[in-house]
Amino acid sequence: MPKKEKLDPETEALIQWCTEVEQFLVKGGATLDQAQEYIEEQVEWFTDLYYDGLTPEEAAKEALA
Repeated sequence: MPKKEKLDPETEALIQWCTEVEQFLVKGGATLDQAQEYIEEQVEWFTDLYYDGLTPEEAAKEALA
């Protein structure tokens, strides 16, 4: 079995942030599958929002608008 690659702290933080956005999307009415798929499809946009300093809740509001 191959060794699991260690992610750099910045990538780990981005993944955690997206996980939090996902939960806000679900609270906003999306299913978990819909939220995950949307984040995957729009990963570059969400990455930009992350680096622009938006909170997960703010990013979810932008996505739901």
